[in-house]
Amino acid sequence: MAQAGNSELVDAFEQFFRNYYDNQIKQLAQRYPNEQRSLHVDWQDLYRYDPDLADDFLNQPEQLQRYAEEALRLYDLPIDVSLGQAHVRVKNLPDTETPEIRDIRARDMNSLVQVHGIVRKATDVRPKIEEAAFECQLCGTLSRIPQSSGDFQEPHECQGCERQGPFRVNFDQSEFIDSQKLRMQESPEGLRGGETPQSLDVHIEDDITGEVTPGDHVSATGVLRLEQQGDQQEKSPVFDFYMEGMSVDIDEEQFEDMDITDEDKEEIVRLSSSDGIYEKMIASIAPSIYGYDQEKLAMILQLFSGVTKQLPDGSRIRGDLHMLLIGDPGTGKSQMLGYIQNIAPRAVYTSGKGSSSAGLTAAAVRDDFGDGQQWTLEAGALVLADQGIAAVDELDKMRSEDRSAMHEALEQQKISVSKAGINATLKSRCSLLGAANPKYGRFDHYEPISEQIDLEPALISRFDLIFTVTDQPDEEKDRNLAEHIITTNYAGELTTQREQMTSMDVSTEEIEEMTEQVDPEIDAELLRKYIAYSKQNCHPRMTEAARAAIRDFYVDLRSKGTDEDAPIPVTARKLEALVRLSEASARVRLSDTVEESDANRVIEIVRSCLQDIGVDPETGEFDADIVEAGTSKSQRDRIKNLKQLISDIEEEYDDGAPVDIVLERAEEVGMDHSKAEHEIEKLKQKGEVYEPSTNTLRTT
Repeated sequence: MAQAGNSELVDAFEQFFRNYYDNQIKQLAQRYPNEQRSLHVDWQDLYRYDPDLADDFLNQPEQLQRYAEEALRLYDLPIDVSLGQAHVRVKNLPDTETPEIRDIRARDMNSLVQVHGIVRKATDVRPKIEEAAFECQLCGTLSRIPQSSGDFQEPHECQGCERQGPFRVNFDQSEFIDSQKLRMQESPEGLRGGETPQSLDVHIEDDITGEVTPGDHVSATGVLRLEQQGDQQEKSPVFDFYMEGMSVDIDEEQFEDMDITDEDKEEIVRLSSSDGIYEKMIASIAPSIYGYDQEKLAMILQLFSGVTKQLPDGSRIRGDLHMLLIGDPGTGKSQMLGYIQNIAPRAVYTSGKGSSSAGLTAAAVRDDFGDGQQWTLEAGALVLADQGIAAVDELDKMRSEDRSAMHEALEQQKISVSKAGINATLKSRCSLLGAANPKYGRFDHYEPISEQIDLEPALISRFDLIFTVTDQPDEEKDRNLAEHIITTNYAGELTTQREQMTSMDVSTEEIEEMTEQVDPEIDAELLRKYIAYSKQNCHPRMTEAARAAIRDFYVDLRSKGTDEDAPIPVTARKLEALVRLSEASARVRLSDTVEESDANRVIEIVRSCLQDIGVDPETGEFDADIVEAGTSKSQRDRIKNLKQLISDIEEEYDDGAPVDIVLERAEEVGMDHSKAEHEIEKLKQKGEVYEPSTNTLRTT
């Protein structure tokens, strides 16, 4: 560009600033240089002012940014301030210039782009030298050498005495600027079908450093640059992209890729007021899996989630619901989890067998990211699922020390990391949907279900709902299931035949008729938008009737535990679960209030869950300890009585209590023979009873 053109461009920017950004520049002048050193310009404003200038900015960002900053320096200000080092930072680019990280190609080099993603790592903010002042050790002459990115440049010879050194850097005379490197990764919700997320390094400088932390969702605008792969000796012809960041903004919006149009809104509102909305929702979740209406309804409630409450004293009550499916193999648990992953606006799926505690929470990694070896934090699955759903399959196959990493994430919804000298707290405001198999792979009908769940009581008690999915033969149910699976497969066969074998004449009507049975009622894409819309706009509160219904149910259940010997039926955690579930139920209808019908709907679900798990099989009473502590009241009493019995008999015999006499006495007290044997075995495992010689027992 000719020199004349340059001054025209500077004038154009000056005029643009005068029209659009006069107040912002005056504010910048007042706060410069300590509080603010940048003018943030919206690209859309520039486009409105002069489309050609805006397009040039995208194609030649470096030159035009220089002209814009020149215009800023020449701007007439009412106060005497020189904006010498102020930056012009452009953001909010058009959609054509916001590629996915994986779509960046060679043609994008040196142009201005904007990328969305999640910050995976960030180095500390460090000073970087912009212009180095070298002092000759012999004659003291200063030579200034500007430093570009790349290697550190030293002067070849002294300009004063023309010798080749030695030189030392004079830090007082050199110019430094803050710099930081971020590694951005694609957001998990943008990835469909489990692709590996790709990442891009962003180099940022000066006043925008230190603003973001790992786990933040950000959009970064900047110029794409290349750096050569390989080391000094062997340079590779392949180059890597990195971005020189111009601006970095934290995206507050929960679901970036949700583009909800006005037609969608009308459709969502129409659906929400239709009758049988709950039935429609249930029919839209994994329609290829037969039955499980209650589990599907609970999953819907989990997707909508309750309201997170911030209390005046600064504490918060979680609104996210956690749910656990425990069931026989082949009952479609993993398939339901996979389906939820597709519908949830933000979801991360992981399988317990291959996940370590660091992979779930956060790992401290030492690598060459940044300059020199540094420890940095990498966010794990529960952090990436922040404000979404984490689906964890095969919970029972995880090592117990890995599972314990989830306790804090479930209740406090944050993850504390203390590794390699890094003490940090990361957010993990997610709902957990877990699936597990019973202890022996399948439920045994003769043992209480609570004993077959091979998870720590502390973890189980944090789940709001626990469903047991048993697979029992039942002729009518089996026939319906077989019919459903065969129909599903037949519909799939027809569709495949029409696509792959064009010669076959399969009529469209026939296909539609068959697929109608396995089509979701509400299209998955619309359902995702529905959920996102509801979570953003709907924060219901409880009506008096709903509060009363939940209170009465809870008090009524607890009242069964008032006798001295009776078990405690439920704990206060269940009460919070009821509140969250009923709020989610109101959100499904986009209602601002939680009605009594919502409360009754969720009481029904909770009651059936407790019926499955929280009932002591011996007494038939609700017992919270089965879930919360792992042993039921009657079991604890039995263990106490048995230990007492053994120590009584022990005093009568010299060698210890003979087993057959212990069993005889146990039967006299009314304890079942097999149960007594079972308990003795357990006491031996725990080391409370031992066998000094065969078939005799002693208490420790």
